[in-house]
Amino acid sequence: MFSWKKTKSWNNRSHSNRATKRNFKVNLIKKKVIIDGVPLTIKISSSYYKKYRHLFV
Repeated sequence: MFSWKKTKSWNNRSHSNRATKRNFKVNLIKKKVIIDGVPLTIKISSSYYKKYRHLFV
């Protein structure tokens, strides 16, 4: 039920094609869910939440 995404690392490319490192961080959101009658707050990626939001009602 969790999304195990990590920070990605790529290069920025300038007009002269010089490369500098940059990071793309995961877009995480906090959601309150009830699992087996126990309320929990989880961090989940927003893309995963959009795909499976029907499970979090």
